[in-house]
Amino acid sequence: MSKLNTQQRRHAIVAMLSEKGKVSVDELSGLFETSEVTIRKDLAELEKNGILLRRYGGAVPVPHEMVSDNAVKVSEQKLSIAKMAASRIRDHNRIVVDSGSTTAALIPLLNQKRGLVVMTNSLSVAQAIKELENEPTLLMTGGTWDPHSEAFQGQMAEQALRAYDFDQLFIGADGLDVIRGTTTFNELVGLSQVMAEVSREIVVMIESEKIGRKIPNLELPWQVITTVITDNNIDSTTKLAIEKTGTEVICAPD
Repeated sequence: MSKLNTQQRRHAIVAMLSEKGKVSVDELSGLFETSEVTIRKDLAELEKNGILLRRYGGAVPVPHEMVSDNAVKVSEQKLSIAKMAASRIRDHNRIVVDSGSTTAALIPLLNQKRGLVVMTNSLSVAQAIKELENEPTLLMTGGTWDPHSEAFQGQMAEQALRAYDFDQLFIGADGLDVIRGTTTFNELVGLSQVMAEVSREIVVMIESEKIGRKIPNLELPWQVITTVITDNNIDSTTKLAIEKTGTEVICAPD
């Protein structure tokens, strides 16, 4: 079998599991000509997504009674935005990835980047980074756990960030005010602002449906935002208004 990339290999594993009812690490390692460590990472990621259950030496399908119809899936818009964001990351870049489902969609797309340094305040993002085969250098902010954002916040986290400098910050938002900038329901905005301070390029990843939301707490003003990546559903008038602030607007293809 010719060498497959990560996504192709995982699709093939799922197909084999559906056909055979179980798979083994040893079998998959030989078939795909890759290490057992890589296969275990594949199985761990597929299990995390609710696709299979790991068992000693391999994996089995998830029993039907355990499959939820309400399983959360990443939207096509978020995936498209994440792909566009990933295309802007070069080998050996030092990046910050904030917590959030849109920014988290970026992580699996980093597998082909070499020599990355990634800092995050999110446990789920950190776990996803650990699963990558290219093994980026992972930095955690630490700090005080905030259940609202499901991420670390506070002065300790801010101090950790200020010890470094970064090429890019990838951050989401609860809303985007065309006049003010990114907005949030969370009153803890200090860490986001420090993330922007220590990064040369600030990339906001946001679905177009969130643009124009009236949310009271300003997170990042337009003067610090470099780029907004959104989907193709943004209207031309809003896009032009944002561009007039000096911010680049990129519409990810469907």
